[in-house]
Amino acid sequence: MLLEGKKGLVLNVLNKNSIAWAIADAANKQGATVGVGAQNERLLDGMLKLIEGRERFDPFTIDFSDDAQFDLLAEQVAEKYGKIDFLVHSVGFAPKDAMTNRFVDTKLADFQLAMQISAFSLGRLCQAMEPLLNDDASVITLSFAGSTRAAKNYNVMGLCKAALESSVRYLAMDLGVRGIRVNTLSPGPVNTVAGRGVSGLTDMIKSVHERAPLKRPYDQEEVAGSAMYLLSDLSQGVTGQILFVDSGFNILII
Repeated sequence: MLLEGKKGLVLNVLNKNSIAWAIADAANKQGATVGVGAQNERLLDGMLKLIEGRERFDPFTIDFSDDAQFDLLAEQVAEKYGKIDFLVHSVGFAPKDAMTNRFVDTKLADFQLAMQISAFSLGRLCQAMEPLLNDDASVITLSFAGSTRAAKNYNVMGLCKAALESSVRYLAMDLGVRGIRVNTLSPGPVNTVAGRGVSGLTDMIKSVHERAPLKRPYDQEEVAGSAMYLLSDLSQGVTGQILFVDSGFNILII
């Protein structure tokens, strides 16, 4: 198994349809002990049902809008695991107005909150967890092609994802001295709770599935499969990269 004996975190899991859960589930099946995160106690109940009766799963909570919780999480992880081998950052949020209104009308407070949770949090998480990461550990985050192209109803999240991808490159330089890899997975549109925050998601998914070179649907499981490569020792020579998981749609001009 690719992750036999490894320990890591997947933050955060919303429900059974989330990409984060697909990654956590796949990592566990590949032999890893996985700490799965929920944003708060209310969402923790649903996540506990997902791991009920399963071995090598442990629950944690972290609200990425609360700076104090990063260091608290690090303390809890250190107590539970000591050191970890991988870290998955799966977080994105913007207030509804910042997604549905014109980008030019974005309010400063909404912009700052979206950036804090969706982009800054990756660096803050790495800062808190750096002492716990083993040499040659792997860190991955999740982005979207709206980081480099204008996507309807994506608006401020496009800027957040652009900042997130840039953060990955700088973190790769900072942490690479210890062999720690930092990479980005960039799925196409997927029907998740987070994805449904983008108006017109269903039509977007249909269009991508019809036009992408592979001419077939993709889903959370394909994203999780690519995550297993990046989390495993097979990707020891890969860092600072964006791996697209969208049936090739990103190579098209239109």
